Amino acid sequence: MPYGLIFVLSLIAALVVAYRYLGDYMFRAVAGTTHSRVERAVYRLVGVNPSGEQSWAVYACSVLAFSAVFGFGGSIISLLMSKSMAKWSTGAHVIESPRSESEAWLLTTVKKLADKAGVAMPEVAVYEGEANAFATGAFRNSALVAVSSGLLGSMSRDEVEAVLGHEIAHVANGDMVTLALIQGVVNTFVVFLARVVAFFVDRIVFRTERGSGPGYYITMIVCQLLLGILASLIVAWFSRRREFRAPRARCPIRRPCARCCAGC
Repeated sequence: MPYGLIFVLSLIAALVVAYRYLGDYMFRAVAGTTHSRVERAVYRLVGVNPSGEQSWAVYACSVLAFSAVFGFGGSIISLLMSKSMAKWSTGAHVIESPRSESEAWLLTTVKKLADKAGVAMPEVAVYEGEANAFATGAFRNSALVAVSSGLLGSMSRDEVEAVLGHEIAHVANGDMVTLALIQGVVNTFVVFLARVVAFFVDRIVFRTERGSGPGYYITMIVCQLLLGILASLIVAWFSRRREFRAPRARCPIRRPCARCCAGC
């Protein structure tokens, strides 16, 4: 399952919902208009004087806090919306009452594996596509496990059960939450480092003395793109390690099945 696609779609949806409030805030911040009561309370809490000159330490802490809010905020929103976005992006049909013997077997098997792994029964869904399966959801006890029609049609029931065991292991291990936290950390450093590099380039190369010139924004965008690619490689590496760890960790199925877990 393309988790990166789910993250991007979730982030776009979150920005569409929040764009008005973020736009109003950014306008007031740039125009220097009166601060709201919430902003003044935050300034007092962190010991910042909004009308005074910022020191380097305060500036660095402010940029890091801003980066963490956006980095972890996008990651957490993506995690909370992951089930809905996964069902929407794949067109998955959640099995509520079995319409065939195959769906009844699927529900029974997932229930058995979930009980063995010590997690609540997840939602079970089927979608059209090539052989694949995935698990997602923000919480261990309200997850979603989905399998494709191609997987059900090309594998035996023993093999499908092994795949389901692998996905249930992801749920039991909390891999979705772990990956969201890793994504939040790398997002934070991407946003932070891009702004730090852009600041120095704007000051040293473009010799901007006050405010931020065009060089700052151009450098920031380029750095975010390049660092974002590097961050995606780090997350992908960690994701693959979790994939290979799942069959050896809490997977209820102990039969070795390289074919079953290769494409999960």
